[in-house]
Amino acid sequence: MPIDRRSLLAGGALVPLVGLQTRIAPASAQGDQEKADYTLRIASGLAELAPDHIVSTTLYNGQFPGPLLRFKEGQRTIVDVHNDTDVPELVHWHGQMIPSDVDGSAEEGTPFIAPRGMRRISFVPKPAGFRFYHTHVVAGGDLNRGTYTGQVGPVYIEPKNELGAYDREVFLVLKEFAPSFSRGGDMAMDFLAGGEVKDLKDLGKKSDDEVDQKTKGFEVGYDLFSINGKMLGHGEPVRVKQGERVLFHVLNGSAGEIRSLALPGHSFNVVALDGNPVPAPKDVPVLWIGTAERISAIVEMNHPGVWIMGDLADDDRKRGMGVVVEYAGAKGKPQWTKPKPYKWDYTLFGRTGASPAKPDEVMEFTILKRNGAVNGFNQWTLNGEAFSMETMKPMYKVREGQRYRLKFHNASDDIHPLHLHRHSFELVRVGGKPTAGVLKDVVMLAGFQQIEFDFVADNPGMTLFHCHQQLHMDFGFMALFEYA
Repeated sequence: MPIDRRSLLAGGALVPLVGLQTRIAPASAQGDQEKADYTLRIASGLAELAPDHIVSTTLYNGQFPGPLLRFKEGQRTIVDVHNDTDVPELVHWHGQMIPSDVDGSAEEGTPFIAPRGMRRISFVPKPAGFRFYHTHVVAGGDLNRGTYTGQVGPVYIEPKNELGAYDREVFLVLKEFAPSFSRGGDMAMDFLAGGEVKDLKDLGKKSDDEVDQKTKGFEVGYDLFSINGKMLGHGEPVRVKQGERVLFHVLNGSAGEIRSLALPGHSFNVVALDGNPVPAPKDVPVLWIGTAERISAIVEMNHPGVWIMGDLADDDRKRGMGVVVEYAGAKGKPQWTKPKPYKWDYTLFGRTGASPAKPDEVMEFTILKRNGAVNGFNQWTLNGEAFSMETMKPMYKVREGQRYRLKFHNASDDIHPLHLHRHSFELVRVGGKPTAGVLKDVVMLAGFQQIEFDFVADNPGMTLFHCHQQLHMDFGFMALFEYA
């Protein structure tokens, strides 16, 4: 909900964002309890994206993004989470291999944090790398709930081995605000490598024809765009020096948008995906980042000037999705030059000529959309079944220590960022191309394409799988894996 500046001043001062490197003050010890390493407070607050664009939303510690939490791999940590709202909440520790009861998913059995209540969470952070935390409640048709809010914050688990030679780190959290519903909408499709599969396109058309509701279902669009909670031109520039090597950690904190990022005259040397080092770091001109994906890339500052690092979509960039990169001593208006079209290909970062280990079992899933089937919202099914919160199905059995190959056939025209909780998975085949060694926890599956990845059932407990687009997961695109 946008708020004018007069209302803001009448309501008191805005809590400023004091840099992503700021550590949260530890919680006070209660009795003989241990002192918490971090405290998070979930509460409604104001985010000043620009002087004339101030939004009211739900925040962590009164700021967006939520504070950067730095953990040490394998060293137990304690986080106190206070819910100062009037509704139950959850904090999901995305990308970590931790127990189900602290992972932050109600479907897995994590307890809700009660309204006006507090929950102390303790876990051993792992694996090392760039992770994040966010709410994991069902939003449905409420655009003031779930990941439509400002409940997103970065996590960095200190690695034992560094990601390469660099001079400093910069964390960037990409996020849209002021969501609204519309009917349908076209998603950019041509940036992912690989071609469409005719049989999947035919299957999708058949599904469309079988649904009485021919009108496209509701989609979510946004009016305001930001990096680190500031619209382009309103935050502090990223100030650099010629010759510096800057490691950018980029998080797409959206509820459902796919983002791109380019810096004119520079390339990104991708060294990690979703926090996991890649076997073959590569230079690319553009980063494409699905919902909830993270990319860590080193940029050599060798093209002096004042530049806009921003989204390729002109409308989104002009409405805020960008940040100024300013070389020392450079002056003038920030410049933007659109790069040439570039296909994003996960297999570039994998091992060539290598094959993943043979799986113990193969599971196949076909994704279908039923236009406007649930009160005007699209319904999503896996193998013909939409997830039910009442029955907690579909549910699939796995055995500890076994390697599972999951094959997905996307019979829809949407790109789906597929996310598996509490495990990492290895990409096996993307858009028809084989690969090995690329470990992720979210991967984009293109419309009418196929993807295969393997995971080892090495973290017992209920495990959630879903599309990370809030609208898709809320309307059927989820499943559970249960250890036998």
